[in-house]
Amino acid sequence: MAFSPHVTVAALIKRDDRYLLVEEGDPDASVFNQPAGHIEAGETPVQACIREVLEETGWQARPSHLIGIYLLELPDQNKTYYRFGFRAEALEQVSDQLDPDIIACHWLTLAEIQQLNQQQRLRSDLVMQLIEDDLSGQHFPLSLIREQPRK
Repeated sequence: MAFSPHVTVAALIKRDDRYLLVEEGDPDASVFNQPAGHIEAGETPVQACIREVLEETGWQARPSHLIGIYLLELPDQNKTYYRFGFRAEALEQVSDQLDPDIIACHWLTLAEIQQLNQQQRLRSDLVMQLIEDDLSGQHFPLSLIREQPRK
């Protein structure tokens, strides 16, 4: 079988000591995640980050730096994810329309997110990892992602 990795982005948005998370999935067994999703054809990771935040939360956002690039392998699902984790600033809420998979948006404290983690209600371990890496000061310039001009 051919290897077909999923390339995704996630935005860590913090405002007034609260993080913007989305609640998604089955309403009876929802999980929490940073605004995140797949990079679409022709998009850069930064462009995908801006688009995903807007689609999932209604907020315009500006990525400020890259926190890290993460690898998540799910052998039981035969899936591999490469995730670009960005720190982003929430600029303005411009819509209350959310992607159909999103139940709600929440501004949560670190303690509330840690409690969700203990309850195994985070979408994956990458949700906490991105927060922890940001809190530890992990910070790479957006220029680390080099774009080649299209011909």
